[in-house]
Amino acid sequence: MSASVLLDTSFLISLVSENRPHHATATQYYRHLLTNNVPMYFSAIVAAEFSIKQPITDLPLGNFRILEFNVPHGKEAAKLWNALGQRGAEDNRAVVRDDVKLLAQASHEDIDLILTEDASTLHKYCERLRSSGHLQTRAITLKNGFDAGALSEGGQTDWVGGPATDPDS
Repeated sequence: MSASVLLDTSFLISLVSENRPHHATATQYYRHLLTNNVPMYFSAIVAAEFSIKQPITDLPLGNFRILEFNVPHGKEAAKLWNALGQRGAEDNRAVVRDDVKLLAQASHEDIDLILTEDASTLHKYCERLRSSGHLQTRAITLKNGFDAGALSEGGQTDWVGGPATDPDS
């Protein structure tokens, strides 16, 4: 597997908090990524968000590649923010800005996927930017349960719900 993954704050909260509804799914994804040596990126933006309620030392930081937020990421974030256009009135502007910064980091660093529990903003805006051709990164939400096929290129699954199979194998 050659994919790389940026871990969103909501994913990490679910990973370390057994009382979260998607804890088991987050754990399955995490173990799958470790087993398959998929690079997992931990953004400085996520560190700031996570640290509001819990120390980042509660995370398995040794398994993550640290990703600082730099000027090229800021320029990409501004481009994506402008491309996003109208945002939902119900969406917290500060949350959307942080989500766009994460999407910009993933785009600039050629990170294929973002794992998140956040279907209401991060996933929604990621898909809007993808469909308009401004972003290649895909967001995978925890709400649908674990699906190893979602981590494959294009997120293809076969008609019975399992990972897509290669007809030449």
